[in-house]
Amino acid sequence: MAEPVTGLPSQVYTRSLACVHCGLCLSACPTYRVTGRETSSPRGRIYLMRGVAEGRIELGELLAEEAYLCLGCRACETACPSGVEFGAMLEETRAAVDEAGLRGGLQPRLERMILRQVVPHRRRLRLLIGLLALAQRTRIDRVASLLLPRSLRALLPEIPARADRRQPPERIPAEGEQRGRVAFLTGCVMPEIFGSVNAATLRVLSRNGFEVVVPRDQTCCGALQAHAGDLDFARGLARRNAAVFEAAGVDAIVVNSAGCGAAMRSAEHWIPGEGASYAGKVRDVCELLDEVGLRPLTHSIQGRLCYDDPCHLIHGQGVSAAPRRLLEQIDGIELVPHADASSCCGAAGTYNLTHREMSQQVLERKMDALAAADPDLIATGNPGCLMQLRAGVRLRGMRARVVHPVELLDQAYQNPHG
Repeated sequence: MAEPVTGLPSQVYTRSLACVHCGLCLSACPTYRVTGRETSSPRGRIYLMRGVAEGRIELGELLAEEAYLCLGCRACETACPSGVEFGAMLEETRAAVDEAGLRGGLQPRLERMILRQVVPHRRRLRLLIGLLALAQRTRIDRVASLLLPRSLRALLPEIPARADRRQPPERIPAEGEQRGRVAFLTGCVMPEIFGSVNAATLRVLSRNGFEVVVPRDQTCCGALQAHAGDLDFARGLARRNAAVFEAAGVDAIVVNSAGCGAAMRSAEHWIPGEGASYAGKVRDVCELLDEVGLRPLTHSIQGRLCYDDPCHLIHGQGVSAAPRRLLEQIDGIELVPHADASSCCGAAGTYNLTHREMSQQVLERKMDALAAADPDLIATGNPGCLMQLRAGVRLRGMRARVVHPVELLDQAYQNPHG
């Protein structure tokens, strides 16, 4: 086989050779299901990538458009019989597109500035979230939101009180007989918008016999930056976290955000040689609890529940059954299936902001399936998915409450709502 001569990194070309063009990925691809275009399918995008890598096609607008129209959900990887590493190819292609200057305009520059200068810096992000909280308390946001489309207004999260956004202690002792010592990734968005999920995660881990350490020097996992084509910056974040978590001397690194977990497990190909041990210790909180066995729950929760798979948990990490097994152990919960559980909801990091129309079309199919199941509760394990599904529920006027699985486990241990 000839080596690529121009356009994309050699890794893209090498990975593309695994594709046998069978087409089994097509029905799994959200953008292909919406458009019906071959170029908007995994197979079509791989044709484009290989053509550019071989110098037969110019690195230009078509590949740039398709690289960013893709949600990066990695459902094609689950469907693929040949093991094509499409997620890695996509990240490398987006980085090449950005380096070539093919993403012009204000939006990409603003996105990069926020992802570099705000998101990885806890104090700056906290200040920004604090300003949003002030706008909500004074109801200024309601006036401003009138300028936004209804679908974007529905996405706006309610900022928790300052008390719910406090940093957790650096060490949480295990309850009862200790079963292990783990570190916890707090994340960037999670502490500020989903602080209650982080608090529930720490309580559940402690209740299940884990001593938890929360390293203060940890930073953003790099997922959002890599998805946005800023792969070099993402590698820098991964190097920092690899050093911080290795120094913690723990059995596992626990994550409650599917996107973060998938990114951290990618560290071996982001930072070869440095990231293998770090990546190998990463466990989703539901995955870990299922592996060791959940200690007996003490309270019941009544309701019909649909579990919706976050893409980067089921496709990026291969975890699907574990959250369902845990939820089935809650007395009173009836786990009901829905027809679109393993497909993308359309959140995809910042995709629901940068590609709002396509994101909404992808979400519609998901909400049709959930509305048909008519649950009391919808559980999913990723912050973007939580916000996207809550927006879908609001837009549809559904009664369901959207929660993280670990919140229900925490409630079943404590029953704080009565």
